[in-house]
Amino acid sequence: MRVTVKDVMTRRVVSVTEGTCFKDIAETLLEHGVSAVPVLDGDGHVVGVVSEADLVRRERFRTGSPRPGRETARDLMSAPAVTVPVDAPVVTAGRLMEHHGVKRLPVTDGHGHLAGIVSRCDLLKVFARSDDDIAREIRRDVLSRSLWMDTSRIRVVVADGVVTLSGRMTLRKDVRLAVRMTGQVDGVVDVVDELTWDRDNTGPEGRPEER
Repeated sequence: MRVTVKDVMTRRVVSVTEGTCFKDIAETLLEHGVSAVPVLDGDGHVVGVVSEADLVRRERFRTGSPRPGRETARDLMSAPAVTVPVDAPVVTAGRLMEHHGVKRLPVTDGHGHLAGIVSRCDLLKVFARSDDDIAREIRRDVLSRSLWMDTSRIRVVVADGVVTLSGRMTLRKDVRLAVRMTGQVDGVVDVVDELTWDRDNTGPEGRPEER
């Protein structure tokens, strides 16, 4: 089964509101040892993210006397916020982080409310799965449950995330499905296909073909 963001995210998240002042934001970051926090509107929706870099940037370019009043998260935040849905696959979160050059993403529920936060470190945990755990999922979820295959004819060997499938299946189409679905299992780095088949049912006439 594919791992989703909700399976790896941190649920207890430090956040601020749009009206939180500069000083309170800085104190929040220091107190909780984080480098950025989500900014919420009055209804709890994620509207932006304010980071240490945002605070430093504002101080660096401020000249003369401080501007009247207090700068708030609304003035300082990066918006709109780059978020990821709670039920998205972890690979989606990884692609968003890479595309936007960020290390963490606020996670939102179906109503846009803050549900958690996911970091690069959280994603790495998925790909640090043991080889035995990966092999068990392939045999149980891919071959047995999804494809209803007799696993006694198939050998699954995993070494450093590289999966080697060997043995014999009845249909060539099942071989293709098994290889493709194995490659989608979280933690799999590559798939080596050493499977053979009894009948090639991938052509227009499904003519038998030995391999």
